[in-house]
Amino acid sequence: MVIRVYIASSTGSVAVKKHQQAVVGFLEANRIDFQEVDITMLEEQRLWMYRNIPQDRQPKMGNPLPPQIFNEDRYCGDYEDFFQSKENNTVFAFLGLSSQSSVKDSES
Repeated sequence: MVIRVYIASSTGSVAVKKHQQAVVGFLEANRIDFQEVDITMLEEQRLWMYRNIPQDRQPKMGNPLPPQIFNEDRYCGDYEDFFQSKENNTVFAFLGLSSQSSVKDSES
């Protein structure tokens, strides 16, 4: 299972930058294996992200903003969903991970 965090490396939004940093920083601090996917560099990745966010989770206007989080092809949520799971201490469940199998091996 691969956690993918869809980010935008070049964004003018301070809020988007902070949200991306919060998600990536949490995953790194907790040694959760993940991949960053930069939607500003790869058009097909951006389109894949847009197509795979459930219709009921799409914004009423405009495109979904990064960070968007997936476990393989399963949509986990956006920053607000991540933040809620962090507050409720349910991040592993939010990511669809068991706490043992998701943490990087400390000997790697």
